[in-house]
Amino acid sequence: MVDMPGHYCGVVAMALTSDAVPSLKRALRVIQHRGQEGAGIAVYKDNKIQSLANVGLVHEVLSGQRYNEIEGNYGIGHVRYSTTGRSVAQNSQPIVVTSAIGDVAVGHNGDLVNSESTRERLQNIGWAFLTTTDSEIIIRLLVNELKEGVDPVKAIRNVMHQLNGAYSLVIMIKNRIFGVRDPLGFHPLSIGKLDKGYGLASESAVYDILQGQFVRDVEPGEIVEIFPEGYTSYPTNSKVNSAHCMFEWIYFARPDSVLDGREVYDVRKKLGMILAREHPVKADVVIPVPDSGRAHAIGYAAESGIPYEEGFMKNRYVERTFILPEQSLREEGVGLKLNPIKSTVAGKSIVVVDDSIVRGTTLRKIINLLRKAGAKEVHVRIGCPPVIAPCYYGVDMRTRDQFIATNRSIDEIAEYLTADSVKYTTIRDVEEAIGMPASKLCVACLNGEYPTNVPGEKCRKQPTLDSFEEDSQQ
Repeated sequence: MVDMPGHYCGVVAMALTSDAVPSLKRALRVIQHRGQEGAGIAVYKDNKIQSLANVGLVHEVLSGQRYNEIEGNYGIGHVRYSTTGRSVAQNSQPIVVTSAIGDVAVGHNGDLVNSESTRERLQNIGWAFLTTTDSEIIIRLLVNELKEGVDPVKAIRNVMHQLNGAYSLVIMIKNRIFGVRDPLGFHPLSIGKLDKGYGLASESAVYDILQGQFVRDVEPGEIVEIFPEGYTSYPTNSKVNSAHCMFEWIYFARPDSVLDGREVYDVRKKLGMILAREHPVKADVVIPVPDSGRAHAIGYAAESGIPYEEGFMKNRYVERTFILPEQSLREEGVGLKLNPIKSTVAGKSIVVVDDSIVRGTTLRKIINLLRKAGAKEVHVRIGCPPVIAPCYYGVDMRTRDQFIATNRSIDEIAEYLTADSVKYTTIRDVEEAIGMPASKLCVACLNGEYPTNVPGEKCRKQPTLDSFEEDSQQ
């Protein structure tokens, strides 16, 4: 765990009139930021599903003779960041198994709250698991429901009402491709029209890069089936409030993506403007922590009138520090990745803007770099409220005692970071910037109130998932 929360994963799917493999690879590279530990694709041809998945980046995994041999007009893809299950080859996705009606493949973005209890229950009745991921639980539950004569949509619905947690899924049952979003819509999933068919993707930027067109978001609790000529929706009548992860807008998603009707860049810029309005400071220059704090910093500079400058030279050929497996490697990576631009910072009072702080160790090193480069004052402004509680829905933030905001006042946080001042946004500010009330967002890591039942945690007041479960069985 470092200053930035770990990403979860990303998924794509395509149904085309031509070979989907090259487009799946390009799409996964667009969302590579969502997971850099593993990648894979699964495609349908000649009545079977072929797959290629392993640890590594997209361009590393999807290459070589095996990649060149795979083809098919229908396919799904996945990039992985391990929140549940170790980063090993067998945990890479998509997961492919054989059912009573043929091959099935699943790619999953998110985490299940009830994965351990479900796995234990199934093992007790004789089920065996080959991986340590909760994604395998999903596909095995699905395969158990898929029998001759059973509608796949009904089978998926039956699985959904057994799951508690976050899941955006792409599912391929032979040559039928489905997108599924959990009843609270924690993680994004969108529909897009491509040149030779239709697709599903975690982020709308995929369709821009593929010269396609973003159609709309998959609604919470909705199942969508895509075809080369269009798509079919199987909506839910559930009245449960949504719980969209606010971190998607603040940090995870690409700035050029649109999530649930809100452009990510615009939200981040608004958060920066709110920070400047509510927490002004006399300074000479505003700089971002690249790249995650850039839009926030632009907003802060625009609202405050303080000049915006790039304060660091970033080495883009070093691994992203939050994704490195060991803390020592992450901290060493900061020095390799960022170098202050002395003409920007020397002798100046600086506002450093970033999207969020989790642990604080990396930001402390960044401030130290600025001090060594001659900064006179360093004022920190953060676009996310203090993180105080774990995430159980797919973000790598699990231990309370590692959060910098745990049992520390704002002044104590500033002292730890060696900053002259530290200021955060509030939950109300997040609501304003996203344009959505907290009752429709997941802000559990900010207030400790969870949108689903989590053992030992407080559940926020809202209708339970029972209404969805009843609807899913109709």
